[in-house]
Amino acid sequence: MLTETQVKNAKPASKPFKLADGRGLYLFVTPSGAKSWRLDYRFNLKRKTLALGLHPEVSLKQARDRREDARRQLANGVDPGELRQQTKTTREGLSVHSFETVAREWIVKFTPSWSEAHAERLRVRFEQNVFPWIGTKHVGEVTATDLLAIARRIESRGANDTAHRTVQNCGQVFRYAIATGRAERNPASDLRGALTPVRVKHHASLTDPVAVGNLLRAVDGYSGGFVTRCALKLAPLVFVRPGELRRAEWSEFNLERAEWRIPGPKMKMRDPHIVPLSRQAVAILEEIKPLTGDGRYVFPGERTRERPMSENTILAALRRMGFTKAEMTPHGFRSMASTLLNEQGWNRDAIERQLAHHERNAVRAAYNYAEFLPERRKMMQAWADHLDELKAGGEGVVSLAKASGKALAKGGSVAGGAVGPLS
Repeated sequence: MLTETQVKNAKPASKPFKLADGRGLYLFVTPSGAKSWRLDYRFNLKRKTLALGLHPEVSLKQARDRREDARRQLANGVDPGELRQQTKTTREGLSVHSFETVAREWIVKFTPSWSEAHAERLRVRFEQNVFPWIGTKHVGEVTATDLLAIARRIESRGANDTAHRTVQNCGQVFRYAIATGRAERNPASDLRGALTPVRVKHHASLTDPVAVGNLLRAVDGYSGGFVTRCALKLAPLVFVRPGELRRAEWSEFNLERAEWRIPGPKMKMRDPHIVPLSRQAVAILEEIKPLTGDGRYVFPGERTRERPMSENTILAALRRMGFTKAEMTPHGFRSMASTLLNEQGWNRDAIERQLAHHERNAVRAAYNYAEFLPERRKMMQAWADHLDELKAGGEGVVSLAKASGKALAKGGSVAGGAVGPLS
């Protein structure tokens, strides 16, 4: 172990050298005489180095304290280098026990198990709504009153849902702080019943057959960008979440097998998902492939092909075509498919699986991503044919049954002239 005297008296040499203190900490001395504290460590089997500050601004004791902080983070499964990048801990007054540091540490630790979009939403939510007010406060000293003030501030701009989510996320940070020995209780639990109730909002969607036909014809006549037009045409045929559609990559598609396999990390529930492709969907992909097929994304952004289409592109296109927020949203293609397929009598479990809704049984969820796949293939082709019928101006109810092949062999239903397979 080093002494402060050894550190102070270390003289530069013709080449940089290290003076080891132990447990990965060492003083790095350059030929110019600059002295800096560094920590070597391993994370996920990779060797990394963390800068801990310059001497004499950072004393030997302070360097050791920072080393122990970093080793504690490693023990909790957190990469201290990644945490440094996220927190920019050069900010004065931001201690290892501050709410902001603990919150960012929690985010870094669990980001690998979340989607990229979810992790980014959390960071922005904390940075805009929480850190400016309690970020520098010791995590164990934050009170329910502090959190209520944050929630009220968010509610004042009409964002009641964000207020609830923010308090919920703060509660997760406090539970993490308790588990890592930096707090004794979760003040967020004291706010039950104190926030303005959230009114459940459903994604606007068109489900009337005539209105759906009008939408599909409007999409066919869309005069904007070609990439956007193709995304609009594919959206109702695959009814995945908007983020899953815009981030679609060519490597995920097998057009010969008429199949799109979305990796688990890109899905909301982190489970892999199979989307059977109808003939119509394959045709759209083959149409756009000469333009974007040599890149990563099926629907790249306008400014660079290295990034996917903006999350607002489809929404803006719907508004440009004259559909209001009360009529249709990008997420509405899912509601449209769910409503009409259920009305047609398709197997509810097959529909839910195709929508990639969360399986409550975690063990079953790990194995059922291909569940009902033969029926789902049949359903997706029938759905595409049904949409063609609606687009042509017909009711589209007979074609859905015809396209289902033998689905009516075990019985069918006729309701108001509509025929569909029973399960």
